Amino acid sequence: MRQAMHPGPAGVSFETLLAYRDAETARWRAWFESHPPEALEVRLSDGEIGTVRRLVRHIFAVELRYAQRLAGEPVTDWGEFREETPADIFALGDRARSMTGRFLAGATEADFSERLTFATLSAGIITASKHKILANFVNHGVRHWAQIATALRQAGYGDQWPHDLLASDVLD
Repeated sequence: MRQAMHPGPAGVSFETLLAYRDAETARWRAWFESHPPEALEVRLSDGEIGTVRRLVRHIFAVELRYAQRLAGEPVTDWGEFREETPADIFALGDRARSMTGRFLAGATEADFSERLTFATLSAGIITASKHKILANFVNHGVRHWAQIATALRQAGYGDQWPHDLLASDVLD
């Protein structure tokens, strides 16, 4: 294991990373509200998901399913996600953020250490701690929003903002 080169904070908190995620989500919501609906129909190079609309829904459906696991609640079946309007799709994310916030507000170290086993769409059966699930929760969204930003720029929608945490107001 590699040691830190200099003393400092142990890392960025989940709350900070989630605040960054929330700020990006709010900007995307406003962006889609101010652009023609055709922006959601931009095709992705990854044929599995198909369109920006379906990838945005995928981001929030995964977030909701992770939040449900963290909270110990029943997990919504993939077939139940049928949201099509931008408002309905972003409402999924709102539900996930609310549920995750409640989990974080009451979570103990034991809660973070608890290991869950569950099926995923692409990686099969996974066993992971709630700590790791929460970390992946943040990473999953960042990765897919980057795909969306790239696809939209390639389709001529270049009026975006710098998406990096470094360029955000979080941690200032």
